[in-house]
Amino acid sequence: MSDPTPPPVQHLDLGAFELAGGHVLPGARLAYRTVGELNDARDNAVLLPHMYSGTSEFMTAFIGEGRPLDPTRYFFVLPDQFGDGVSSSASTQPPPYDRGSFPAVAVSDDVRAQHRLVTEHLGIERLAMVSGWSMGGQQTLEWAVRFPDAVARAVPFAATLRNPDHCSVFCDLHMDALRSDPAFAGGSYARSADVALGLRRHAQAFALMGATSHMYREEAWRELGFTSRDGFVQGFLQAYFLPMDPNDLLTQAAKWKASDVAAVTGGDLDAALARVTAEVTDVAFTGDLFFPPEDVRADAERIPGARYEEIGSVWGHFTMFNLRESDTAQIDEVYARVLG
Repeated sequence: MSDPTPPPVQHLDLGAFELAGGHVLPGARLAYRTVGELNDARDNAVLLPHMYSGTSEFMTAFIGEGRPLDPTRYFFVLPDQFGDGVSSSASTQPPPYDRGSFPAVAVSDDVRAQHRLVTEHLGIERLAMVSGWSMGGQQTLEWAVRFPDAVARAVPFAATLRNPDHCSVFCDLHMDALRSDPAFAGGSYARSADVALGLRRHAQAFALMGATSHMYREEAWRELGFTSRDGFVQGFLQAYFLPMDPNDLLTQAAKWKASDVAAVTGGDLDAALARVTAEVTDVAFTGDLFFPPEDVRADAERIPGARYEEIGSVWGHFTMFNLRESDTAQIDEVYARVLG
């Protein structure tokens, strides 16, 4: 963004919010930020949901005057997903649903809450675009299926209609890494810092899967100022994850693992995709080990009228961290083509 200060967090009180799993979350809150101005026609709104471990602030990195996501042209709504530590989460919810007792939530819960924000609170009937990366991409696809009349364009990056089996195995791995720390204590730890061993193990799993083998072969971590591979793992990934709350990460990871747009049609994927009316651009990252290009391409071939694009980078799934100017440029080019 041209303004380095992120927009303030706002909250929508959802009251007693019924979750997809059947639990009712009392006093549920959806946090969000907005950038830009809604026009008189109320047709310039863009929703940018965020990825696993992120918050709405992360998505401001793609917004800027003179860029395709221009705040002088569009009104951006940046929601926080349940479990990110800003919206209702294990780390913020009062008893009896705090810490390890926070109920399971689904990607569809995030999207239903966002739909209330967009339609009931902000008075927007149709979004010009929904776009996000990874779990933000899962939410994007859920929007296109669950609320087809409310989405003109959907641009998921590095996400699939259903979480792939190999990706579910990885989710189990990094969830078990957190739980493996004796200090985790079934989610009843006193401080997140007490689970530092589990958080480091969790970061190590992402060091293996988040980027490509080419990144390590080329030692691209040197571009970030690190002088060794271990320094990169410690100074980038461990430093990123260590301040986070393990229960919040587990809430998000369970959502990620269970993501399936066909839930709205009782598991019938063809029926779910028949609901889609948005212009869909399905984007993969070369070498992504979570959502490989072949999986994303196969999805694009099933979605009515969808277009497939692929962004090349040694950073794989981490491409959308904007670690190289060329990565940012390719992402902007996708948005420029979609928005015109």
